[in-house]
Amino acid sequence: MPEIAARFKLDWPGFSLDVDLHLPGKGVTALFGHSGSGKTTLLRCIAGLERPAHGRLVFNDRTWQDAGTWLPTHRRPIGYVFQEASLFPHLSVLGNLEYGRQRSAGTARVALDQAVALLGIDHLLQRKPDSLSGGERQRVGIARALAVSPEILLMDEPLAALDLKRKQEILPYLERLHDQLDIPVIYVSHAPDEVARLADHLVVLDAGRVITAGPLAETLARIDLPIRLGEDVGVVLEATVDHIDETWQLMRVTFPGGSLWTRARDLPPGRRVRVRVLARDVSLAIDEPGPSSIQNILPATVDAVGPDEHPGLLLVRVALGESRLVARLTRRSAEQLGIVAGRPVHVQVKSVALME
Repeated sequence: MPEIAARFKLDWPGFSLDVDLHLPGKGVTALFGHSGSGKTTLLRCIAGLERPAHGRLVFNDRTWQDAGTWLPTHRRPIGYVFQEASLFPHLSVLGNLEYGRQRSAGTARVALDQAVALLGIDHLLQRKPDSLSGGERQRVGIARALAVSPEILLMDEPLAALDLKRKQEILPYLERLHDQLDIPVIYVSHAPDEVARLADHLVVLDAGRVITAGPLAETLARIDLPIRLGEDVGVVLEATVDHIDETWQLMRVTFPGGSLWTRARDLPPGRRVRVRVLARDVSLAIDEPGPSSIQNILPATVDAVGPDEHPGLLLVRVALGESRLVARLTRRSAEQLGIVAGRPVHVQVKSVALME
């Protein structure tokens, strides 16, 4: 499988970056961490906008940087999306897109009309940037980045400047890019909802160092180094809409290892979705529970047990077929239930969040 090998080391007053990564050459890789962790600096190194004294970058077996090679930014087959769209104000939307297309080299990987359709901007083509909303401008900016025919798309917190309503407006278009384009994306964000919804691969940075990296589901299920995407530790499951219960307005989604009920949405059976289950919403029982208000009860096996942030708490990972969930228990309840690796349990899931 194609991959990106990146090794950078640079030192600035008050900050240093020291990373050594192998990233998949397909799907969406999220660079996640708090402000100042080095996400944008790493992205700029990949783009060639920063030139670290010590670095090596290989993209799909082609060396962009090493001790004797430096490929300048304008020769790297990248599309770059900034926090602000930075469109040319004197050009129409179409003029901005055509400017991007003039920079493309070789065979177009994304036709201009395909980029327009993917971002839903066909009705905006004759308008000037100052007549667009923030979300519309950013969609045009993404389309312009695609118009250069990139082999990789770099996105630096593209939704950071938008309010919640505009973010919710643009996220479905980013999902389209994920589902329909065969171009790898490196996506910088500190927003948990964006990462959980879009990412296939996760890199967590802190103080210029990589804390952990790997496939999203596997990385979030780690309890030796639990990652908080927002308010709590939790996992993301790839699932499929299986059944809509019109009477109770519930929707069942299936995943490798089981199924979960959540609130019904206007989604057809067979639709692929992502669901997020937080550790605080998962409890364990040894015997199968009797009648309960909790609708999601599944057989599972304890996979691993590890400490939580508070000394009175534990994180317990359970296996349901190929999938994993994480529960938070007090040490006392874990002792009373005999929770150890290999122990069969019943998992009770109180709440399931559909990523939309």
